[in-house]
Amino acid sequence: MGSSFMGRVLRDAAGAHSSRQSRDEHLRSAVEWLQRAAAATPDDGVSYGYSVRGGWRPSYRETSGYIAVTFFDLAQRLGDSESATVARTVSNWLCEVQEADGSIANPLYRAHEGIVFDTGQVLLGYVRAYRETGEPRFRDSAVRASSWLVSRLDEDGAWRKNTHLETPHTYNTRVAWAMLECHDIAPGQAFEAAARKNLDWALSQEKDGYFRSCAFEPGVAPFTHTIAYAIRGFLESGRLLDEPKYTDAAVRAADAVLEHVRQDGWIPGQIDENGHPAARYCCLTGNCQLAIIWLKLYKSTGSERYLDAAKRSLGFVMDHQDLTTSNLALRGAIKGSHPIWGRYAPLSYPNWPTKFFIDGVLLWNEIES
Repeated sequence: MGSSFMGRVLRDAAGAHSSRQSRDEHLRSAVEWLQRAAAATPDDGVSYGYSVRGGWRPSYRETSGYIAVTFFDLAQRLGDSESATVARTVSNWLCEVQEADGSIANPLYRAHEGIVFDTGQVLLGYVRAYRETGEPRFRDSAVRASSWLVSRLDEDGAWRKNTHLETPHTYNTRVAWAMLECHDIAPGQAFEAAARKNLDWALSQEKDGYFRSCAFEPGVAPFTHTIAYAIRGFLESGRLLDEPKYTDAAVRAADAVLEHVRQDGWIPGQIDENGHPAARYCCLTGNCQLAIIWLKLYKSTGSERYLDAAKRSLGFVMDHQDLTTSNLALRGAIKGSHPIWGRYAPLSYPNWPTKFFIDGVLLWNEIES
Protein backbone atom coordinates (compact mmCIF):
# COMPACT_ATOMS: atom_id res chain seq x y z
CA MET A 1 0.00 0.00 0.00
CA GLY A 2 2.87 2.35 0.79
CA SER A 3 4.14 2.58 -2.78
CA SER A 4 0.62 3.16 -4.13
CA PHE A 5 0.05 5.88 -1.55
CA MET A 6 3.31 7.71 -2.23
CA GLY A 7 3.06 7.19 -5.97
CA ARG A 8 -0.33 8.85 -6.22
CA VAL A 9 0.65 11.76 -3.99
CA LEU A 10 3.93 12.38 -5.85
CA ARG A 11 2.17 12.12 -9.20
CA ASP A 12 -0.30 14.84 -8.27
CA ALA A 13 2.32 16.97 -6.55
CA ALA A 14 4.31 16.98 -9.78
CA GLY A 15 1.25 18.08 -11.76
CA ALA A 16 1.28 14.93 -13.87
CA HIS A 17 -1.53 14.30 -16.34
CA SER A 18 -2.58 11.02 -17.84
CA SER A 19 -2.43 10.70 -21.60
CA ARG A 20 -5.90 11.44 -22.98
CA GLN A 21 -7.24 8.55 -25.05
CA SER A 22 -10.47 8.08 -26.95
CA ARG A 23 -13.70 8.71 -25.08
CA ASP A 24 -14.65 5.06 -25.54
CA GLU A 25 -11.35 3.94 -23.97
CA HIS A 26 -11.97 6.10 -20.94
CA LEU A 27 -15.52 4.74 -20.68
CA ARG A 28 -14.47 1.11 -21.07
CA SER A 29 -11.78 1.42 -18.43
CA ALA A 30 -14.23 3.06 -15.99
CA VAL A 31 -16.84 0.33 -16.56
CA GLU A 32 -14.26 -2.40 -15.95
CA TRP A 33 -13.19 -0.71 -12.70
CA LEU A 34 -16.78 -0.41 -11.49
CA GLN A 35 -17.32 -4.09 -12.23
CA ARG A 36 -14.19 -4.87 -10.22
CA ALA A 37 -15.61 -2.79 -7.35
CA ALA A 38 -18.76 -4.92 -7.47
CA ALA A 39 -16.64 -8.09 -7.31
CA ALA A 40 -14.33 -6.85 -4.54
CA THR A 41 -16.57 -7.65 -1.56
CA PRO A 42 -17.76 -10.98 -0.09
CA ASP A 43 -21.43 -9.97 -0.43
CA ASP A 44 -23.34 -8.77 -3.51
CA GLY A 45 -23.01 -5.03 -2.96
CA VAL A 46 -20.56 -2.64 -4.59
CA SER A 47 -17.42 -1.75 -2.64
CA TYR A 48 -17.32 1.81 -1.28
CA GLY A 49 -14.16 2.04 -3.36
CA TYR A 50 -10.42 1.76 -3.07
CA SER A 51 -8.27 3.62 -0.58
CA VAL A 52 -4.57 3.99 -1.27
CA ARG A 53 -4.12 3.62 2.48
CA GLY A 54 -6.32 0.60 3.11
CA GLY A 55 -7.31 -1.19 -0.09
CA TRP A 56 -10.83 -2.18 -1.10
CA ARG A 57 -13.53 -1.11 1.33
CA PRO A 58 -16.74 -3.02 2.28
CA SER A 59 -19.95 -2.68 0.29
CA TYR A 60 -21.70 0.69 0.47
CA ARG A 61 -25.47 0.43 0.37
CA GLU A 62 -26.29 4.05 -0.45
CA THR A 63 -24.30 4.29 -3.67
CA SER A 64 -24.92 0.66 -4.64
CA GLY A 65 -28.53 1.81 -5.09
CA TYR A 66 -27.84 4.30 -7.83
CA ILE A 67 -24.96 2.26 -9.24
CA ALA A 68 -27.46 -0.50 -10.00
CA VAL A 69 -29.18 2.07 -12.24
CA THR A 70 -25.91 2.65 -14.12
CA PHE A 71 -25.37 -1.09 -14.60
CA PHE A 72 -28.90 -1.38 -16.03
CA ASP A 73 -28.03 1.51 -18.39
CA LEU A 74 -24.82 -0.21 -19.50
CA ALA A 75 -26.69 -3.44 -20.16
CA GLN A 76 -29.31 -1.58 -22.19
CA ARG A 77 -27.13 0.85 -24.15
CA LEU A 78 -24.00 -1.22 -24.69
CA GLY A 79 -25.48 -4.73 -24.62
CA ASP A 80 -23.09 -5.52 -21.76
CA SER A 81 -24.15 -8.88 -20.34
CA GLU A 82 -21.82 -8.67 -17.33
CA SER A 83 -23.36 -5.34 -16.33
CA ALA A 84 -26.83 -6.87 -16.68
CA THR A 85 -25.87 -9.64 -14.26
CA VAL A 86 -24.32 -7.20 -11.78
CA ALA A 87 -27.37 -4.91 -11.92
CA ARG A 88 -29.68 -7.77 -11.03
CA THR A 89 -27.38 -9.16 -8.32
CA VAL A 90 -26.91 -5.78 -6.63
CA SER A 91 -30.66 -5.06 -6.77
CA ASN A 92 -31.48 -8.37 -5.10
CA TRP A 93 -28.91 -7.65 -2.37
CA LEU A 94 -30.44 -4.24 -1.74
CA CYS A 95 -33.77 -5.92 -1.02
CA GLU A 96 -32.05 -8.27 1.42
CA VAL A 97 -30.39 -5.47 3.41
CA GLN A 98 -33.52 -3.30 3.65
CA GLU A 99 -34.63 -2.77 7.25
CA ALA A 100 -37.99 -4.05 8.49
CA ASP A 101 -39.35 -0.48 8.54
CA GLY A 102 -38.42 0.05 4.87
CA SER A 103 -35.33 2.16 5.45
CA ILE A 104 -31.68 1.66 4.53
CA ALA A 105 -29.08 1.87 7.28
CA ASN A 106 -25.30 2.22 7.17
CA PRO A 107 -23.75 -0.45 9.43
CA LEU A 108 -20.59 1.66 9.81
CA TYR A 109 -22.60 4.28 11.72
CA ARG A 110 -25.67 2.89 13.45
CA ALA A 111 -26.81 -0.65 12.80
CA HIS A 112 -30.44 -0.94 11.72
CA GLU A 113 -31.20 2.79 12.03
CA GLY A 114 -32.32 4.12 8.67
CA ILE A 115 -30.81 7.17 6.97
CA VAL A 116 -32.97 9.43 4.79
CA PHE A 117 -30.45 10.11 2.04
CA ASP A 118 -29.23 6.51 1.80
CA THR A 119 -32.81 5.27 1.61
CA GLY A 120 -33.59 7.70 -1.21
CA GLN A 121 -30.61 6.61 -3.28
CA VAL A 122 -31.41 2.92 -2.89
CA LEU A 123 -35.02 3.76 -3.78
CA LEU A 124 -33.77 4.81 -7.23
CA GLY A 125 -32.33 1.32 -7.60
CA TYR A 126 -35.53 -0.44 -6.51
CA VAL A 127 -37.60 1.56 -9.00
CA ARG A 128 -35.27 0.86 -11.90
CA ALA A 129 -35.06 -2.84 -11.03
CA TYR A 130 -38.86 -3.05 -11.04
CA ARG A 131 -39.05 -1.27 -14.40
CA GLU A 132 -36.49 -3.66 -15.86
CA THR A 133 -37.81 -6.92 -14.43
CA GLY A 134 -41.44 -6.35 -13.44
CA GLU A 135 -40.77 -8.35 -10.27
CA PRO A 136 -43.11 -7.35 -7.41
CA ARG A 137 -40.38 -7.57 -4.75
CA PHE A 138 -38.68 -4.48 -6.14
CA ARG A 139 -41.92 -2.50 -6.24
CA ASP A 140 -42.72 -3.62 -2.71
CA SER A 141 -39.29 -2.52 -1.48
CA ALA A 142 -39.74 0.84 -3.22
CA VAL A 143 -43.14 1.42 -1.61
CA ARG A 144 -41.83 0.51 1.85
CA ALA A 145 -38.84 2.83 1.44
CA SER A 146 -41.04 5.71 0.28
CA SER A 147 -43.52 5.18 3.09
CA TRP A 148 -40.71 5.36 5.64
CA LEU A 149 -39.42 8.57 4.05
CA VAL A 150 -42.89 10.14 4.32
CA SER A 151 -42.95 9.25 8.02
CA ARG A 152 -39.64 11.03 8.69
CA LEU A 153 -40.47 14.34 6.97
CA ASP A 154 -40.94 17.38 9.18
CA GLU A 155 -43.96 19.65 8.83
CA ASP A 156 -41.98 22.40 7.07
CA GLY A 157 -40.84 19.98 4.36
CA ALA A 158 -37.28 19.38 5.56
CA TRP A 159 -35.86 16.06 6.66
CA ARG A 160 -34.07 16.39 10.00
CA LYS A 161 -34.77 13.07 11.68
CA ASN A 162 -32.46 10.28 10.50
CA THR A 163 -30.13 12.69 8.70
CA HIS A 164 -26.45 13.54 9.05
CA LEU A 165 -26.08 15.63 12.22
CA GLU A 166 -29.90 15.78 12.46
CA THR A 167 -29.86 18.93 10.32
CA PRO A 168 -31.74 19.68 7.09
CA HIS A 169 -29.91 19.34 3.76
CA THR A 170 -30.96 20.94 0.49
CA TYR A 171 -29.37 18.07 -1.43
CA ASN A 172 -32.23 15.86 -0.21
CA THR A 173 -34.02 17.03 -3.35
CA ARG A 174 -32.47 13.81 -4.70
CA VAL A 175 -34.63 11.93 -2.20
CA ALA A 176 -37.71 13.84 -3.35
CA TRP A 177 -36.85 12.89 -6.94
CA ALA A 178 -36.61 9.22 -5.95
CA MET A 179 -40.04 9.39 -4.28
CA LEU A 180 -41.52 10.82 -7.45
CA GLU A 181 -40.01 7.93 -9.43
CA CYS A 182 -41.69 5.57 -6.96
CA HIS A 183 -44.97 7.46 -7.39
CA ASP A 184 -44.66 6.70 -11.12
CA ILE A 185 -44.66 2.91 -10.55
CA ALA A 186 -46.89 2.90 -7.45
CA PRO A 187 -49.10 5.99 -7.48
CA GLY A 188 -49.74 7.29 -4.00
CA GLN A 189 -50.65 10.86 -3.21
CA ALA A 190 -48.64 10.74 0.01
CA PHE A 191 -45.42 10.20 -1.94
CA GLU A 192 -45.98 13.06 -4.36
CA ALA A 193 -47.21 15.41 -1.63
CA ALA A 194 -44.15 14.71 0.54
CA ALA A 195 -41.80 15.20 -2.40
CA ARG A 196 -43.43 18.52 -3.29
CA LYS A 197 -43.24 19.67 0.32
CA ASN A 198 -39.50 18.95 0.44
CA LEU A 199 -38.87 20.61 -2.92
CA ASP A 200 -40.73 23.73 -1.78
CA TRP A 201 -38.64 23.84 1.39
CA ALA A 202 -35.49 23.46 -0.74
CA LEU A 203 -36.64 26.36 -2.94
CA SER A 204 -36.65 28.53 0.17
CA GLN A 205 -32.93 27.81 0.56
CA GLU A 206 -32.02 29.13 -2.91
CA LYS A 207 -30.78 32.61 -3.72
CA ASP A 208 -29.29 33.63 -7.07
CA GLY A 209 -28.53 30.03 -7.99
CA TYR A 210 -26.83 29.01 -4.75
CA PHE A 211 -28.18 27.08 -1.80
CA ARG A 212 -28.09 27.36 1.95
CA SER A 213 -28.01 24.12 3.95
CA CYS A 214 -26.32 22.27 1.09
CA ALA A 215 -23.17 21.07 2.85
CA PHE A 216 -22.75 17.98 4.98
CA GLU A 217 -22.13 20.23 7.99
CA PRO A 218 -23.62 23.65 8.86
CA GLY A 219 -21.32 26.61 8.30
CA VAL A 220 -19.13 24.85 5.74
CA ALA A 221 -18.99 25.71 2.03
CA PRO A 222 -20.63 22.82 0.16
CA PHE A 223 -18.78 20.53 -2.21
CA THR A 224 -19.72 20.70 -5.88
CA HIS A 225 -20.80 17.10 -5.23
CA THR A 226 -23.67 18.14 -2.93
CA ILE A 227 -24.46 21.24 -5.00
CA ALA A 228 -24.93 18.97 -8.01
CA TYR A 229 -27.07 16.59 -5.94
CA ALA A 230 -29.43 19.49 -5.15
CA ILE A 231 -29.54 20.71 -8.76
CA ARG A 232 -30.20 17.23 -10.16
CA GLY A 233 -33.01 16.68 -7.67
CA PHE A 234 -34.72 19.88 -8.82
CA LEU A 235 -34.13 19.10 -12.51
CA GLU A 236 -35.53 15.57 -12.44
CA SER A 237 -38.43 16.50 -10.16
CA GLY A 238 -39.35 19.37 -12.46
CA ARG A 239 -39.38 16.93 -15.36
CA LEU A 240 -41.53 14.34 -13.60
CA LEU A 241 -44.01 16.91 -12.27
CA ASP A 242 -43.90 19.20 -15.31
CA GLU A 243 -43.37 21.97 -12.76
CA PRO A 244 -41.41 25.01 -14.05
CA LYS A 245 -40.52 26.41 -10.62
CA TYR A 246 -38.35 23.38 -9.88
CA THR A 247 -36.80 23.26 -13.34
CA ASP A 248 -36.10 27.00 -13.19
CA ALA A 249 -34.27 26.58 -9.87
CA ALA A 250 -32.10 23.89 -11.45
CA VAL A 251 -31.31 26.13 -14.41
CA ARG A 252 -30.40 29.10 -12.20
CA ALA A 253 -28.03 26.94 -10.18
CA ALA A 254 -26.50 25.22 -13.23
CA ASP A 255 -25.93 28.64 -14.82
CA ALA A 256 -24.34 30.01 -11.65
CA VAL A 257 -21.74 27.23 -11.50
CA LEU A 258 -20.87 27.76 -15.18
CA GLU A 259 -19.00 30.90 -14.12
CA HIS A 260 -16.52 28.77 -12.17
CA VAL A 261 -15.47 26.41 -14.99
CA ARG A 262 -11.89 27.10 -16.01
CA GLN A 263 -10.80 26.64 -19.63
CA ASP A 264 -9.20 23.28 -18.81
CA GLY A 265 -12.37 22.09 -17.03
CA TRP A 266 -11.19 22.60 -13.44
CA ILE A 267 -13.94 23.69 -11.03
CA PRO A 268 -13.29 24.63 -7.39
CA GLY A 269 -14.25 21.71 -5.18
CA GLN A 270 -16.29 23.93 -2.85
CA ILE A 271 -18.39 27.02 -3.59
CA ASP A 272 -20.04 28.92 -0.75
CA GLU A 273 -23.69 29.97 -0.61
CA ASN A 274 -22.77 33.43 -1.93
CA GLY A 275 -21.14 31.94 -5.02
CA HIS A 276 -17.53 32.41 -3.95
CA PRO A 277 -14.91 29.70 -4.64
CA ALA A 278 -13.87 28.09 -1.37
CA ALA A 279 -11.27 25.50 -2.41
CA ARG A 280 -8.02 25.18 -4.32
CA TYR A 281 -8.67 21.59 -5.31
CA CYS A 282 -11.18 20.07 -7.72
CA CYS A 283 -13.87 17.64 -6.59
CA LEU A 284 -13.83 15.30 -9.60
CA THR A 285 -17.10 13.77 -8.42
CA GLY A 286 -18.83 17.15 -8.71
CA ASN A 287 -17.29 17.71 -12.14
CA CYS A 288 -18.93 14.53 -13.42
CA GLN A 289 -22.30 15.29 -11.83
CA LEU A 290 -22.37 18.87 -13.12
CA ALA A 291 -21.48 17.63 -16.60
CA ILE A 292 -24.55 15.36 -16.55
CA ILE A 293 -26.75 18.33 -15.62
CA TRP A 294 -25.26 20.53 -18.35
CA LEU A 295 -25.64 17.77 -20.94
CA LYS A 296 -29.30 17.34 -19.99
CA LEU A 297 -29.83 21.09 -20.29
CA TYR A 298 -28.08 21.08 -23.66
CA LYS A 299 -30.52 18.40 -24.84
CA SER A 300 -33.51 20.46 -23.71
CA THR A 301 -32.28 23.92 -24.82
CA GLY A 302 -29.66 23.41 -27.52
CA SER A 303 -27.45 26.00 -25.81
CA GLU A 304 -23.83 25.32 -26.75
CA ARG A 305 -22.50 26.81 -23.51
CA TYR A 306 -23.87 23.80 -21.64
CA LEU A 307 -22.26 21.33 -24.02
CA ASP A 308 -18.96 23.21 -23.87
CA ALA A 309 -18.90 23.24 -20.06
CA ALA A 310 -19.75 19.54 -19.90
CA LYS A 311 -17.00 18.60 -22.34
CA ARG A 312 -14.43 20.65 -20.46
CA SER A 313 -15.39 19.36 -17.03
CA LEU A 314 -15.39 15.72 -18.16
CA GLY A 315 -12.17 16.32 -20.09
CA PHE A 316 -10.46 17.46 -16.90
CA VAL A 317 -11.55 14.23 -15.24
CA MET A 318 -10.19 12.18 -18.14
CA ASP A 319 -6.85 13.96 -17.79
CA HIS A 320 -6.62 12.56 -14.26
CA GLN A 321 -7.96 9.05 -14.92
CA ASP A 322 -5.09 6.56 -15.16
CA LEU A 323 -5.70 4.05 -17.96
CA THR A 324 -2.20 2.57 -18.07
CA THR A 325 -1.25 1.59 -14.51
CA SER A 326 -0.72 -2.12 -13.90
CA ASN A 327 -2.61 -1.77 -10.59
CA LEU A 328 -6.15 -2.88 -11.45
CA ALA A 329 -7.48 -1.36 -8.24
CA LEU A 330 -6.62 2.05 -9.71
CA ARG A 331 -6.85 1.61 -13.48
CA GLY A 332 -9.89 3.44 -14.85
CA ALA A 333 -11.02 4.72 -11.43
CA ILE A 334 -11.89 8.34 -10.68
CA LYS A 335 -10.49 9.71 -7.42
CA GLY A 336 -12.56 11.85 -5.11
CA SER A 337 -10.38 14.97 -5.45
CA HIS A 338 -7.58 16.35 -7.56
CA PRO A 339 -5.02 16.58 -6.17
CA ILE A 340 -5.68 13.35 -4.35
CA TRP A 341 -5.24 14.96 -0.92
CA GLY A 342 -8.09 17.42 -1.59
CA ARG A 343 -10.75 17.68 1.07
CA TYR A 344 -13.40 15.61 -0.71
CA ALA A 345 -12.84 11.85 -0.12
CA PRO A 346 -9.08 12.31 0.22
CA LEU A 347 -6.63 9.59 -0.80
CA SER A 348 -9.37 7.38 -2.18
CA TYR A 349 -11.24 6.28 -5.28
CA PRO A 350 -14.89 6.04 -4.16
CA ASN A 351 -17.28 4.14 -6.40
CA TRP A 352 -19.61 7.06 -7.13
CA PRO A 353 -17.21 9.39 -9.04
CA THR A 354 -16.69 6.55 -11.51
CA LYS A 355 -20.45 5.90 -11.64
CA PHE A 356 -21.19 9.54 -12.46
CA PHE A 357 -18.33 9.65 -14.97
CA ILE A 358 -19.87 6.67 -16.79
CA ASP A 359 -23.31 8.31 -16.73
CA GLY A 360 -21.81 11.51 -18.14
CA VAL A 361 -19.91 9.83 -20.97
CA LEU A 362 -22.92 7.71 -21.93
CA LEU A 363 -24.97 10.90 -22.22
CA TRP A 364 -22.21 12.65 -24.16
CA ASN A 365 -22.01 9.71 -26.58
CA GLU A 366 -25.78 9.75 -26.99
CA ILE A 367 -25.69 13.44 -27.91
CA GLU A 368 -22.83 13.08 -30.37
CA SER A 369 -23.78 9.73 -31.88
